[in-house]
Amino acid sequence: MEVQLEPISGCDHFQNISLQNNTDNQLHIMKKKVVSIFLIAFLGFVITVHARKSTANLGIKRPSKSDATVWITSPESNVLFQSQNLSFNLKKEKNKNPTILIDPTLTFQTIDGFGNCLTGGSAMLLHRMDPRSRQAILKELFATDGNNIGISYLRISIGASDLDEHVFSYDDLPVGETDITLSRFSLAPDQADLIPVLKEILAINPDIKILGSPWSAPTWMKTNNNSKGGSLKPEFYDAYAKYFVKYIQGMKSEGITIDAITIQNEPLHPGNNPSLFMPADEQAQFIRQSLGPVFAASGIRSKIIVYDHNADRPDYPLAIFKDPEAAKYVDGSAFHLYGGKIEALTPVHNAYPDKNLYFTEQWVGAPGNLAADLAWHVRTLIIGGTRNWCRIVLEWNLAADPKYNPHTPGGCTECLGAITIDGNQVTRNPAYYILAHAAKLVRPGSVRIGSNTSEELPNVAFRTPDGKKVLIVQNNSGGRKNFNIEFKRKTVSVSLDKGAVGTYIL
Repeated sequence: MEVQLEPISGCDHFQNISLQNNTDNQLHIMKKKVVSIFLIAFLGFVITVHARKSTANLGIKRPSKSDATVWITSPESNVLFQSQNLSFNLKKEKNKNPTILIDPTLTFQTIDGFGNCLTGGSAMLLHRMDPRSRQAILKELFATDGNNIGISYLRISIGASDLDEHVFSYDDLPVGETDITLSRFSLAPDQADLIPVLKEILAINPDIKILGSPWSAPTWMKTNNNSKGGSLKPEFYDAYAKYFVKYIQGMKSEGITIDAITIQNEPLHPGNNPSLFMPADEQAQFIRQSLGPVFAASGIRSKIIVYDHNADRPDYPLAIFKDPEAAKYVDGSAFHLYGGKIEALTPVHNAYPDKNLYFTEQWVGAPGNLAADLAWHVRTLIIGGTRNWCRIVLEWNLAADPKYNPHTPGGCTECLGAITIDGNQVTRNPAYYILAHAAKLVRPGSVRIGSNTSEELPNVAFRTPDGKKVLIVQNNSGGRKNFNIEFKRKTVSVSLDKGAVGTYIL
């Protein structure tokens, strides 16, 4: 039997099969995707929960509005100015550890800054580095972002200090000559290294304040015609006052503002090279008769700061403040601590609360000892200086080379810089870490506020211009110390190694 079938198009048949298969495949793929997405989401949730538990077990705290930060230097643990996060305990119960209570209702002096003396030798070493290396270390020293330490105040010498390569003034003359009109005055010695480095620093921090201090007047103005010792001749008082004016104006023309001057570095120490002996009565006479009137007539607004020597002679600035015709030109007094005690500064403030106090120099002797130097300088100067009304705290030289050069003949041979510069290589020394704990975090314009202190946990607190509270603490006990910090009824429990320093930002 023959059966006849209607012809079927092969193309139409396979096309229908293909469409059907594609539809099935797409549905299958979509189902797979849905399942995969669900599995990924589920696994992500599990991993996140596990990670949170793990980090909690490791003590890693998630960011919180109530968190505090601390910067620690602990020589015992080899921790060098490193930051950590802390969290406040909002519970009412307290442990039995001592508590530092911050009281922002008690306010004291405003802070102008923390820093070093940029000696001529420091500037020379920096300027001889290659540009890239120099820019890197200047940024680290003077910028505030990241791990940079934010030095905010500098002292420079008017003429040479004992940490210059050689002695000079801005008006050096052959023996027997004088220049009352200062026609041969020139900042050329500073234009070699100091001024170029200052300009690079100002490019990083345009707001940095600068204090100028002379180690000696030009020799032709002195009783012994020598860079070492001698006194300022009264007949040259006016010329020397104009010397300060020309210096301030000359630096201004270079784009460098001199915020303040001291009249003489260590006026009771004529044994340095260079140096000049100027007792209090002579300094008062110089201010009253020449410097004050000449500054006023010339429109000079740089502050005049007296003394600039050790805390064992607070009678020196007090004698000048008692002279109303001299005192009316004077902003305040400056101190070092190679003699006396830092607590001697508070009676000066109490006697003349309208006169500011400045701490302008303290060396670190070579080769340096981080544990001992950090503890003493932070406890005595960063904490002690500001607790005794100082608006600035300055360490001595910013830089030296590995042999503690340069210095003048008769100058300091063992002054360790905050950094050691060997070509383009930089080593950070104790003063670097001492300053970092204050300069980076207690910015100019900060105000010292109240905090209770003790022998084992000396401390000082500040309110910064952006409203944060900063507490600097040094562990002066014989071992690791646990303690609390309380602020606005919130408490954070912390600890410091023996001798360690912590700067807490709340």
